[in-house]
Amino acid sequence: MPETKPERRTVLVAPAWPYANGPRHIGHVAGFAVPADVLARFERLRGSRVLMASGTDEHGTPITYEADKQGVPPREFVDHNSALIVEDLRRLGMTYDIFTRTTTANHYRVTQDLFLKLYEKGYLVKKTQMGAFDPASGRTLPDRYIEGKCPICGFDSARGDQCDNCGNQLDPIDLIDPHQRGSDAPVEFKETEHFFFDLPQFGDQLKQWIEQHDDWRPNVRKYSLEFVRNLKPRAITRDLDWGVPVPLPGWEDNPHKKIYVWFDAVIGYLSASIEWAAARGEPDSWKDWWQNDDAWHYYVMGKDNITFHTVLWPAILMGAGDLKLPDEIVASEYLNMGGKKFSTSRGQVIYVRDVLERYDADALRYYLMIAGPENQDTDFTWSEFVRRNNDELVATWGNLVHRTLVNAHR
Repeated sequence: MPETKPERRTVLVAPAWPYANGPRHIGHVAGFAVPADVLARFERLRGSRVLMASGTDEHGTPITYEADKQGVPPREFVDHNSALIVEDLRRLGMTYDIFTRTTTANHYRVTQDLFLKLYEKGYLVKKTQMGAFDPASGRTLPDRYIEGKCPICGFDSARGDQCDNCGNQLDPIDLIDPHQRGSDAPVEFKETEHFFFDLPQFGDQLKQWIEQHDDWRPNVRKYSLEFVRNLKPRAITRDLDWGVPVPLPGWEDNPHKKIYVWFDAVIGYLSASIEWAAARGEPDSWKDWWQNDDAWHYYVMGKDNITFHTVLWPAILMGAGDLKLPDEIVASEYLNMGGKKFSTSRGQVIYVRDVLERYDADALRYYLMIAGPENQDTDFTWSEFVRRNNDELVATWGNLVHRTLVNAHR
């Protein structure tokens, strides 16, 4: 009898979307880029039908804050940085099938369609909350424009959306002694109206789904189950003039109300797949990945993005009702330097482009895979980078390949 070939797998590789606030450093690519590319190449070699889809994440207050500091419009700021990131990833040897942006008309349409679907199903509720304002100008102050002491760990420079020290999500009103970032200017809080995603409706379903994935890395299950135990409605709109418009009467023409970046960013995996299919002249082919229970989805990121992909994005997909849930969450720990996390804002960086000025991409890729932060935080040192490449990649693997090819030639 003729030998039957195994059915070809349909695989989505979804690297986290790099934020368009500057060039990439090696801590970034240790989490989302190189591991994802290795997975994609592996799946292609085994004959899988692979779609690796991502792009630059271009909305939110970090964008407007930095654009304001530079005195340029947000669009000009993200255009510049998206181009830098594309070049970094190209030189690193990334093999995306599509690398797009969250500022495309396609992404806006897909995001608004999902917003409306959740709204029509009753998963979005309108509530008032305390919003931050500049008492001198009356201007709204998005959360990234505010700093103060973290109420959980006591860190003095926690932001209005998150504490970088303990990693907890925050609201500006939670901060102790809040003030405007970069100054001691006061913050005034007033009531403002927003839509909230009713996450508690999905609590039991999410908990059961996460518990079923006993094959996930321990850090992924731990963070996810802790987060899902205390779900609260989460704001899905915000006071900001840069982002996806809210597609509802009375809201869509309001220049100061936009869809929250956490919602539109994770939808990028879907919108990029739809854009890829349309560009190929096969506009429905994205459904082979997203409306196919036999497809397999890898999501690849650093640990600071875990709950967005194991709780928030799955809740959106559950709410939509007809889209594939994640299968594998490949989350790395942090790559540090001198015991401290790489951070662009704090100047603790080694940029990808600077490494690639001196070394080949394969040298950096090898180091990040063999000595990177797969299961625990690791410290980068130049001496270890050189040793790993010379002693292992060149002397061991290189010598093996050389001897094998020489003997095969004989």
